[in-house]
Amino acid sequence: MHHADGGIARDFLSVTSLHEEPQLAQPYAYLAREEATVQDVMDDLEPTQGTAHSYVSRLVDITDDEQPRRYASREIDLTVTTAVGDREYTMTPPLIDAVGRRETDADIDRHGVAGLATALTYAVARERGEVTHRLMAEDLDISPLTAEMILQALRPVVYEHYEIGEDVRHDTEEGANV
Repeated sequence: MHHADGGIARDFLSVTSLHEEPQLAQPYAYLAREEATVQDVMDDLEPTQGTAHSYVSRLVDITDDEQPRRYASREIDLTVTTAVGDREYTMTPPLIDAVGRRETDADIDRHGVAGLATALTYAVARERGEVTHRLMAEDLDISPLTAEMILQALRPVVYEHYEIGEDVRHDTEEGANV
């Protein structure tokens, strides 16, 4: 068993902390995208120095011992199966980032984490020009307007975590205005 060292418990506790304290999700996702110093976290995310140190100490592994130290988010390797419908989703940095944004964007917080994981999959495909908001609405049995609002709310998460080509982005933006 590769998690004999307590990795499953650590991952579960990390995800639980991120759900209970969504303000931790943004620094977690930031440090999952790139190694950074505490000063980088303060400069880019604008928490106070004490808050930045608190976030970093709870979320990261030290990547080197040189000063200033650089940090990266602990990798979470956790797949969750829902009780209803046996849907399965994996806790990834983009999903954790989206969960953290639920506090400030009501459009993201409509269908729980499992629904958010599904919506994030559609949001990535939409920004790549592979699906439309109408297909998402049909598949999830929601209104096209609701689907569009959710996709727009998830757009910043998609562009921060996924490679989306400029040509696709331009085409998608034109299609969204139709």
